[in-house]
Amino acid sequence: MELHEYTQYDAVGLARLVARGEVTAAELADAARAAMAAVNPQLNAVVESWPAEDEPVPGSSPLAGVPFLIKDLAVSMRGRRVELGSRLAAGNTARQDSFLMRRFRRAGLVTLGRTATPEFAFSTTTEPLLYGAARNPWDPARTPGGSSGGAAAAVASGITPLAHATDAAGSIRVPAAATGLFGLKPTRGRVSLGPDADEVFNGLAVHGGLSRTVRDSAALLDLIQGPETGDPYYPERPRRPYGEEVTRDPGRLRIGLLTAPWSGRAVEPPVTAAALAAARLLESLGHHVDATTVDLGVDWEEFVLANARLWTANLVKWIDDLAGATGRPVDGSTVEPEMLAAYDWGLKVSGAEFVHALDVRNRVARSVGAHFEAQDLLLTPALPELPVLLGTYGRGAEGADGRGWVEHLFHRSPFTAPFNVAGTPAMSVPLASDPATGLPVGVQFAAGHGREDTLFRLAAQLERAAPWADRRPAVWAGAAARPGQSGTKVPVPGR
Repeated sequence: MELHEYTQYDAVGLARLVARGEVTAAELADAARAAMAAVNPQLNAVVESWPAEDEPVPGSSPLAGVPFLIKDLAVSMRGRRVELGSRLAAGNTARQDSFLMRRFRRAGLVTLGRTATPEFAFSTTTEPLLYGAARNPWDPARTPGGSSGGAAAAVASGITPLAHATDAAGSIRVPAAATGLFGLKPTRGRVSLGPDADEVFNGLAVHGGLSRTVRDSAALLDLIQGPETGDPYYPERPRRPYGEEVTRDPGRLRIGLLTAPWSGRAVEPPVTAAALAAARLLESLGHHVDATTVDLGVDWEEFVLANARLWTANLVKWIDDLAGATGRPVDGSTVEPEMLAAYDWGLKVSGAEFVHALDVRNRVARSVGAHFEAQDLLLTPALPELPVLLGTYGRGAEGADGRGWVEHLFHRSPFTAPFNVAGTPAMSVPLASDPATGLPVGVQFAAGHGREDTLFRLAAQLERAAPWADRRPAVWAGAAARPGQSGTKVPVPGR
């Protein structure tokens, strides 16, 4: 299969080719490796690749045979390195598959490598010292977002149509917005984090994926959702498969519009314009949109402080465990300055302060949840700014302590983190581009607890009304080969 053919399909489309016998999973893996060779040197999205280990049964799932990538964090593949973007964990190798990895295998996904992440996922840019910065396919001088920035760069550039991602404060939605992808953060507990953890960041972090089409993310969530033995909680099971929801009409939804973040920071004009344009599109589709406010249940300062306590206390255990396993010191030779500051700050978080942070989580969850009793969805910008230039993300946070770094991170992405604390689902939809630069602009939709079905229905309706899948970034694997070059050709009957 030639690259220009491979990259025109989404994951569901590729799996259908495999199911019909028009191409093999091995040929798709070869195409993905060719795509990686074509664009990864410019993007640094994939930090390690390997041969396919599994031979999926064609047609055994909606994604069987599809090339796939996992994030270098929070998922373990037996015998493969998982380094969390950190020199402290360099060379760390998983002894077993995590529950999620088992589900990826059962889904027939062909995992070919791992993608870049910032150290310990403590950033919404992806610029770790361990492997260097990942770059945005729309402008390689800019960030692809984070912490799933490598996954976003890989999917947006056509290496794979779909990739694993995680989200503790926006790490699916932020890179989706920065690279023109679709990304949905599921409800807390929807996907198991076991067996090595019952919850990450005390329930703030979730697993999901990044994709170029809505149906790909729906198919992935169908295949990975559901509890495993020992999970602390799990939301109500979906009424029907999410792959079916994308074919259903969302009905007339009540949607609140919020264009100013809780932090009070300024929002760039192209971002505000994109949110307002999305509101007009929604109204043209028959939905009711009203300007609104959302009470977090606490003020922004208390919100940041509680998150800082949860984040840094969790970081202390991660770093201590890794240092114990590797015998390496916890200092500037192994850990980046911002993470050392967060580690030192986390050591001072008391038990009482930690419990208070959990109380804040509860108040936010109750207050945000109450909002969705009056409205079906909330529309906001996904990010307050366009993707920033590499090397500039940390400006203004030099020398910050752990609380200061979390405050800076939330300053960069103030719209996303509240839904992690609340545990409710939210998605970034690539509905707009900045007229001046051509950079993608995402808009965020959030829903009540367990209502991924509503989000998927609306996302599919928006995808039909304002298609985005054929937009191409400057760095695109499909441009690396043209018809007539050598390669195994297959019929291209449409998606």
